[in-house]
Amino acid sequence: MKGRHFFKAAVLTPLLAAALSGCTVRGAPSFVIAGSYFPGWMFCAVIGIIAAIAVRIGFVASGLANVLPFQLFVCSAIGLCFGLLAWLLWFGQ
Repeated sequence: MKGRHFFKAAVLTPLLAAALSGCTVRGAPSFVIAGSYFPGWMFCAVIGIIAAIAVRIGFVASGLANVLPFQLFVCSAIGLCFGLLAWLLWFGQ
């Protein structure tokens, strides 16, 4: 039984250390605006929302909205892609 406990500790400790390796000392990406810290993901989310709204306006203006099924999911997916792309370009390594 004692060997089994040692095995669990020997396996779980490196796994836990690997899972927590993303938590570094430098902190989360944030910006100081008017004395307050705003997280970087919030700016990327705003970029994605603006892109989704722009795409929706483009679909309506071009007439594609009449033939495109699942418009909410399409516009949400495009907004998500733009938000993640902004995150990757802005904070990626």
